Amino acid sequence: MRRETANVLLLLLGGCLLKLVWTGDYLRYVKPQHRWWLIGAGLIVVMLAGVAIWRDMRGASVGTDGGHSHGTGRSAWLLLVPALAGLIVAPPALGADSVARSLDAGTRQVDPAEIEAYPPLPAGEVTPMPISQFHARATWDKGRTLVGRQVRLTGFVVRQGERTYVARVVIGCCAADGYPVPVRLVGDAPMLRTLRDDEWIQVVGRYRPPRDATRARAPEIAVDLLRRVPEPEDPYEY
Repeated sequence: MRRETANVLLLLLGGCLLKLVWTGDYLRYVKPQHRWWLIGAGLIVVMLAGVAIWRDMRGASVGTDGGHSHGTGRSAWLLLVPALAGLIVAPPALGADSVARSLDAGTRQVDPAEIEAYPPLPAGEVTPMPISQFHARATWDKGRTLVGRQVRLTGFVVRQGERTYVARVVIGCCAADGYPVPVRLVGDAPMLRTLRDDEWIQVVGRYRPPRDATRARAPEIAVDLLRRVPEPEDPYEY
C-alpha cells in the first residue's frame, strides 16, 4: 500500500470515529461511558494522519523521491470502502433477528448477580422497569414482587409465529457481548396483531405466572395498555 493511501485511510478512520460520537450512533456499538475514549482515539488518529500527510507533502516539495515513480496501487484503494461505509451508513442496533435466533436456541437467563436486590414495588402505581429487571424478578424471584403490580416496559417487537415479544439487548461492554432479554406479550389488545418486528413499543401490564414453569421460554406480561414509541437514543440496557 502506498503511503498516500495509508494516510487517507487513517484520516477516514479517525473521522468515522468522531462522526459516530457526534451523531450518537456510537451507542449502537458500545456503552455511553466509552464516549470520551472514542473522541480521544478519533482525534489522535486524525492528528497522526494530518502529520503524515504534511510530512509527505513537504518531502515532495523538496524532491526527495529520487526522481523515480511508484506503482499506482489501485487495489489498495478498495480498503477505503469500509471506512467510507462507516462514515455514510450506520448499521442498526441489534434487534428482532438476534432475539428470534436466541429464542430458537434457548433464551439466556439474566445473571442475578448483575441485578440489584428486589425491593417491593410501590402499590397503586405503574412502575417503569428495565426489561432485564422484569425478567430477573420473574425468573430468580419467581415473580413474588411482581404479582398484582402494574409495570411499564419499553422495548422493540419480536414476532415468532403467533407469539409476540417485547425485548431489549443487554450489553456489558459493547454490542459484541450483547444478549437479548425477551418478555412475551399476552392478552386481547387489538394492536398486538398489527405489530411488526423491530417496532418500538411501551407496554403497561401485569406479570402472569407461567402455567408450566418447566416449559416457559420467557416470562409473560398481560397487556393492559400498549402504544408505539420512537426508538430511544440508547437502544441497549446495561
